[in-house]
Amino acid sequence: MSSAVTEPNEKPAPSRRIDLIDLARGVTLLAMFVFHFAWDLSLFRLIDVDIAMEPGWRWFARCIAGSFLVLVGISLVLATRDGINGKAFLRRLAMVAGAAALVTLGTWFALPDSFVFFGILHHIALASVLALPFLRLPPLAIAGAIITCFALPELLTSPILDARWLGWLGLGRLPLQTADYVPVLPWFGCVLAGVLAARLALATGLADSLSRWRAVSVPARLIAWGGRHSLPIYLLHQPIFFAILLVAARIATLPAADARPFVAACERSCTGSGQSADLCRRACACTVQGLKRDQLWAKVLADTLTEDERDQMSDIAQACYGRP
Repeated sequence: MSSAVTEPNEKPAPSRRIDLIDLARGVTLLAMFVFHFAWDLSLFRLIDVDIAMEPGWRWFARCIAGSFLVLVGISLVLATRDGINGKAFLRRLAMVAGAAALVTLGTWFALPDSFVFFGILHHIALASVLALPFLRLPPLAIAGAIITCFALPELLTSPILDARWLGWLGLGRLPLQTADYVPVLPWFGCVLAGVLAARLALATGLADSLSRWRAVSVPARLIAWGGRHSLPIYLLHQPIFFAILLVAARIATLPAADARPFVAACERSCTGSGQSADLCRRACACTVQGLKRDQLWAKVLADTLTEDERDQMSDIAQACYGRP
């Protein structure tokens, strides 16, 4: 039986799979978890921050997407360094394209007003094909294409490009309502940046040096494992987050038994004034929480509020109705 023990001073042989790439993908996956969990908290109104509109969070999301796409370009070069295995390439492409279709279908039902029609998985599937010619082009040509990708959205404008069916190109000026949007331009430039980086790393021997590093600590191995299985993890994490936070949101807005008559009367009065049922449900639940917070709830149930306390209750209710 051959020994798997490496002598203390012996450097590990280069590996065809680079643990550092898997680790980087795993770290990016963790960053994505942070963003999506915060986004979901905002969606379910469990926090007061609108993640989709907060500049810092938007830049965080862009950095995550850009990192994933750079890694796509690097991985494509490493996987085809000895030539393209057509069967393996098509199998992987079919998996990514199928996953993208699942995301579109799932968000069509879960978020019909902002379903994903061209998100990061759609981009990865298309970019995997578009990047193939660049695997053999000179590095200067790749660098020129990268610059073009980032420059075109700023230089090329036309009302025709604002059509929604051309939204996947990324050349329109009108904002699109979608939960995830990673169009071809300028984002394909990130994939090409990964292609260029990997091509240069192979040419200079840097890739062989990096491949000697091994993920040996438990955290590093777990993160690298996640990076190697990023596609199924990507597909599963949001439904899990949604399920957890949906329950949390229901608990947070569900009135206790003693509050139900008050809430029912509040909602009838609210909807009778022309407000939407959803707004009334949230506002009335918020009012109950505010009354309990200010130690007025017992007096509401006993109908012993003073005039000043009734004014205070009115202020709480108005604040809840004005809350987004």
